Amino acid sequence: MELWPGAWTALLLLLLLLLSTLWLCSPSAKYLFKMAFYNGWILFLAILAIPLCAVRGRNVENMKILRLLLLHIKYLYGIRVEVRGAQHFPPVQPYVVVSNHQSSLDLLGMMEVLPDRCVPIAKRELLWAGSAGLACWLAGVIFIDRKRTGDAISVMSEVAQTLLTQDLRVWVFPEGTRNHNGSMLPFKRGAFHLAVQAQVPIVPIVMSSYQDFYCKKERRFNTGRCQVRVLPPVPTEGLTPNDVPALADRVRHSMLTIFREISTDGLGGGDCLKKPGGAGEARL
Repeated sequence: MELWPGAWTALLLLLLLLLSTLWLCSPSAKYLFKMAFYNGWILFLAILAIPLCAVRGRNVENMKILRLLLLHIKYLYGIRVEVRGAQHFPPVQPYVVVSNHQSSLDLLGMMEVLPDRCVPIAKRELLWAGSAGLACWLAGVIFIDRKRTGDAISVMSEVAQTLLTQDLRVWVFPEGTRNHNGSMLPFKRGAFHLAVQAQVPIVPIVMSSYQDFYCKKERRFNTGRCQVRVLPPVPTEGLTPNDVPALADRVRHSMLTIFREISTDGLGGGDCLKKPGGAGEARL
């Protein structure tokens, strides 16, 4: 049984009315719509990026194309990203960037401050994320299998050599997974072993808490501001693998101090931050 054209129009109008009502009356529905569009839009932009990146093949310079395509997303969501301390990036040498990891929205802050010839180290599952995985591969993103420790160590050793021979920078989230608890998880030490092995500086980057405009648990996603703070580089010359635990703790402590500072000064923080020693907080 076929519907008349007028019936299809009525169904479409009814659907639009239902979606509009959910958007206006249900914060949870608004959150789901926004996240669905966010993920779908990134996949669409990746489709646009693939043929542009394919001209060079797999090349770190393709990160510039991804960055250019992604920079506008913050405007779609009314998120103001403020960068401070960009002068701390070493100008002409390889280094390892370490940053806190709160959600997929970290992509916005990353693209705002991403240095030239810098690629993220990502979990291998991202490689199979459709068009986004292929675009990341073409941009030189380094994939590791965190479940296979031996493979991860081998990849890190290769990256240490690549840093020096190809003048690369790498971006690592040392918490290892997203943390929605308004603090920082204990740091995994792979990034610090990498920096020590290559004898290159560590550049800590802190993104303020998203709690005032985004909360996955509460399904809340509004407009807001986020501050991205680039801290002075931490040298690793002369350090050995035995120094890595203390190095990781020292860097985390400095990042956590700045995180609390910029997340409570009205520039992207919130009042949901964990207090020292609270749940989800690792003592140093």
